[in-house]
This record gives sequence, C-alpha cells and structure tokens, in this order.
Amino acid sequence: MSSCIKPILAAFLVAGTAATAFAAGAENDALAAANAKVSLTQAITAAEQHAAGKATKAEFEHGKQGPVYEVEVVSGSKVFDVRVDADKGTVISSREDKLD
Repeated sequence: MSSCIKPILAAFLVAGTAATAFAAGAENDALAAANAKVSLTQAITAAEQHAAGKATKAEFEHGKQGPVYEVEVVSGSKVFDVRVDADKGTVISSREDKLD
C-alpha cells in the first residue's frame, strides 16, 4: 500500500505547484495591466474603432512585443482579434477570427 502513496503524493504536489504558478501568473498580469500606460477601456475603444464593431472580450497579455491587450470585436457577421499595444494604445495587428 505504501508504494501507492508516493505516486499519489507526487501527483498532488505537482497539481498544487501548477495551481500556485497559474494564480501567480494571473496576479502578475493584473498588476502589469494596472501599471500599463493605456487603460483597458482605451484599448477597447481603439480596437472597436479599428474593426468598426463592438468588443465582446478583452484581456491583458505579455506578448512577444511587450504588454498588449487582446480584444475580440464583432463587426456585422465577422469576429476580429485585435491586438493593442498597452504602452502606446496603437493597434498592432488585427485578423478575422474564423474559429469562434
């Protein structure tokens, strides 16, 4: 029976570590978003104007080019994924999302 306990304890340890890392990452994103030069509201406005639609989802991410907001915008029957620079407020990229 004791041979079963070690793998179970190891699994719980891995799961607990992963959950802690995920929570810390979410907290770090929240702190980074709070310190961004451009607010979430400003990023949503820029994305909506760029795609001529309404935002349905927005989140802060650390991208390859630095901090960005990823905004999903619905325009007519199309959905666009718009990335907005969190320091400058400019649209970095926009593409039609055909998977949602």
